Amino acid sequence: MLQFPMWKIALVALVCLLGIVYAAPNMFARNTFGEVPSGVPGRQINLGLDLQGGSYLLLQVDTAVVVQERLESIVESARRELRDAKIGYLGLGVHGKAAAFDVREAGDLEKARQLARGLDTGITVNTEGDRVTVELTEDAVADLSRNAVQQSIEIVRRRVDETGTREPLIQRQGNNRILIQLPGIDNPERIKALIGQTAKLTFHLVDTTASVSDAMNGRVPPGSKVLPSVDNQGPSHYVVKRRVMISGENLVDSQPSFQDNRPVVSFRFDSIGGRRFGQATTENVGRPFAIVLDDKVISAPVIREPILGGTGIISGSFSVQEAQDLALLLRAGALPAPLTVLEERSVGPGLGADSIAAGKVASIVGLVLVICFMVVAYGLFGIFANMALLLNIGLILGALSALQATLTLPGIAGIVLTIGMAVDANVLVFERVREEIDNGRSPINALDAGYRRAFTTIVDSNLTTLFAAVFLFALGAGPVKGFAVTLGIGIMTSMFTAVMVTRLFVAMWVRYRRPATLPI
Repeated sequence: MLQFPMWKIALVALVCLLGIVYAAPNMFARNTFGEVPSGVPGRQINLGLDLQGGSYLLLQVDTAVVVQERLESIVESARRELRDAKIGYLGLGVHGKAAAFDVREAGDLEKARQLARGLDTGITVNTEGDRVTVELTEDAVADLSRNAVQQSIEIVRRRVDETGTREPLIQRQGNNRILIQLPGIDNPERIKALIGQTAKLTFHLVDTTASVSDAMNGRVPPGSKVLPSVDNQGPSHYVVKRRVMISGENLVDSQPSFQDNRPVVSFRFDSIGGRRFGQATTENVGRPFAIVLDDKVISAPVIREPILGGTGIISGSFSVQEAQDLALLLRAGALPAPLTVLEERSVGPGLGADSIAAGKVASIVGLVLVICFMVVAYGLFGIFANMALLLNIGLILGALSALQATLTLPGIAGIVLTIGMAVDANVLVFERVREEIDNGRSPINALDAGYRRAFTTIVDSNLTTLFAAVFLFALGAGPVKGFAVTLGIGIMTSMFTAVMVTRLFVAMWVRYRRPATLPI
């Protein structure tokens, strides 16, 4: 006998109610509800770049900078090790794609070569005459490049999320490129400024023994470098020690603030950074301490007293917006390498409006044709299937709203496809019921056997399509993901409405009408 216990009725009612609640806001204009708190029904479906319009950016990661920095780090390590080992050397520096130096005494060559081998991992050491050359292996260079791109993607994502942009698409393209799509952003200049800035924050001691004018003329003392200043109230350039006293990697928070009615940025280190900051300021009281951002000196205050709390203030000629952006950049972290904008496009909402209108027409035409076919083919039972189909569409919209998934133009195609597929399960059940009636079963037994025997076929056919949708989502990108999302959601809601909702309608009709024959 066709059974439908109360818990199933309650489950169907609950799912349908939630679907309607979450789908309802999409029937109104997007600004009707304003800002709705997270988790509260009333949030509309996010529209993708192809529907809502926005900005498209293609960035390239300058991975050569990462390799150069690694070589410079090897040079600094070599300078300390050679000095400690009392090995005389000349011409230590980065030359092309390698770090190299000349050994003064031929007897120290083997010792210098052994010392060079321990400078880093992933290196090869070669000697030619008195010259020692340290090169990175191909695998090391590939790892550096791959890690730089992956780290850049994560930092770009944090920076974009901090601006409040909803549902951005940020993904790797090729070996060293990053694709960014920002729906709803029609002026990407501020986003470009935030993304394009490396935001590498370091703290250096100022070399007070060096002359800035001599350094500008190329006479830079060993272990120092000359950097420009962005502080209009101080010198135009500073000579600072190459050694990084504290790095921005140890920052855990930065916030815009005010000091003496001027915008500043307050920062806080983690325990390791706080300890290093405290040690550096304790040992160098009375000396200027340069705060360097992307190889430009923001300010170089004199250390008046030890700073032991792990916090500090970055002051400069900031506007309020500049202080907010700098705090955001420091919170998100520094990019491992500079980013270059290769391609930039602004997509207007007109194309999206046309696409939505075309999608609506296609959905309505497909829905009408499916409804007419089901009514003609299965009569009253076709009407039950059509009612479940309409509910299925509502559940899809409700699921997209609840999950805050992004609806793209291929996603609309997935919904249209789901409309045609949604009645497949009902067709399988109804045809099985017809076969049972032809075999002489009673109406109730035919219905019960039809649903029971068709269930396995329904699950098998839908699961195979669901697996395909899962793989499309996992391995695809951009429009393919949008199609996979709506297709996957549509398959699950179709199985629910076919197995539960349509069966509930049929069970209620049988219970109250007690038919002698089935109108199918």
